Amino acid sequence: MPKYYCDYCDTYLTHDSPSVRKTHCNGRKHKENVRLYYQKWLEEQVQKLVDDTTAAFKAAGKPGGPPQGPMPMGGPMPGGPMPLMGPPGGPMGMMPVGMRPPMGPMMGPMGPMMRGPMMGQPRKPMK
Repeated sequence: MPKYYCDYCDTYLTHDSPSVRKTHCNGRKHKENVRLYYQKWLEEQVQKLVDDTTAAFKAAGKPGGPPQGPMPMGGPMPGGPMPLMGPPGGPMGMMPVGMRPPMGPMMGPMGPMMRGPMMGQPRKPMK
């Protein structure tokens, strides 16, 4: 019978039966290894975002970078960042005076809040 390899724990299990896999996956060490794997992945994504943002700001200061200065009154320039809006009901707000965004236990200022695991997280390939 082939052995099962756990990528998170970097180890082979003695058997490849459902009960052995279930016991392993419910174990404290396996759960800690999974948590550490995704924590490391998330930190790498954040660092990549920081690096990309830093590079964009450095490029903005060089000739040939994105234009700087006030934004035209007609709205954002194509390919540029979205303008910041004022508070709802304010001079630049999109909601009429006196209206507020819906709020509640499952509502945020922009609409329903999503619950559950984050989508788009990579899975480790099976070997």
